[in-house]
Amino acid sequence: MENRNNVTEFVLLGLSSDRNLQIFCSGLFLSCYFAILLGNFIILITVRSSSLIKQPMYFFLCQLSLMDLSYTSTVTPKLVRDLLTGKKTISFGHCMMQLFTMHLFGGVEILILVGMAYDRYVAICKPLRYVVIMNKQRCAIVVAVCWGGGFLHSIVQWLLIIFLPFCGPNKIDHYFCDVYPLLELACTDTDLIGFLILADSGTISLFSFTVVVFSYGTILASLRIRSLEGRRKALSTCASHITVVALFFLPCAFIYLRPAQTFPEDKVFALFYTIISPMFNPLIYTLRNKEMKTAMRQVWCWKPHLERKSAR
Repeated sequence: MENRNNVTEFVLLGLSSDRNLQIFCSGLFLSCYFAILLGNFIILITVRSSSLIKQPMYFFLCQLSLMDLSYTSTVTPKLVRDLLTGKKTISFGHCMMQLFTMHLFGGVEILILVGMAYDRYVAICKPLRYVVIMNKQRCAIVVAVCWGGGFLHSIVQWLLIIFLPFCGPNKIDHYFCDVYPLLELACTDTDLIGFLILADSGTISLFSFTVVVFSYGTILASLRIRSLEGRRKALSTCASHITVVALFFLPCAFIYLRPAQTFPEDKVFALFYTIISPMFNPLIYTLRNKEMKTAMRQVWCWKPHLERKSAR
């Protein structure tokens, strides 16, 4: 690819040119990254070390945590390093790799959230058939489909960008390599490419939006015949997932579901799905979830273990 391009590396302009603000942001984002690692690893270990792993909701939650870890790790470590050192270059090959992995893990995460919405729909609207419908094999198939859909989305985005000629300039007005900022640097007409990227993003977004709206619309309609306690429990179960979907999906929709152009606000919105959402997801799913809090006490606290040993 370097032979057909004059550009062999790109310069990421980042969030700000103010050096003091860069140092402050580096410390802030490094703290956020450690919180993301800690929170998601706690969820992964807690679920896999307890009986919760047998429940589809927590099986999908593990997949979501894994995606959060993978997704943010494609961006945040380099962002922190660039802010600390002031060196903001990225090679053409690494830029294309970052583009591919971001859309891969991001696509899989969106589809995992769709799978979780469908799981809540079956659990609340078809409780007697829940165990049969969401069995272990079905859950594995759902995750495999999510990976397949994420890969298809990512490879389309990657192929549409990697064969474009880049003759200069090479400054990307962002803190990572993404499709729309790269389109602005291509030295050819990109109207058709922009339309194809929008169509690809629109397809996965429309599918995700349709399933999520159908799932929760049906859930809300079914709650009218439930008791007050039943409605409260169902809404509590769904509230966490709706919050996570909103934190991740809405900023993505703002950036990708529009004609191929960039705005200064894009970098701020991108922080939501690259750092903020992966950091808050573990808190959202644990603070309001009694089963998770009980499992965490059993796995991480010494007292229950000592009590079990003394009982023997």
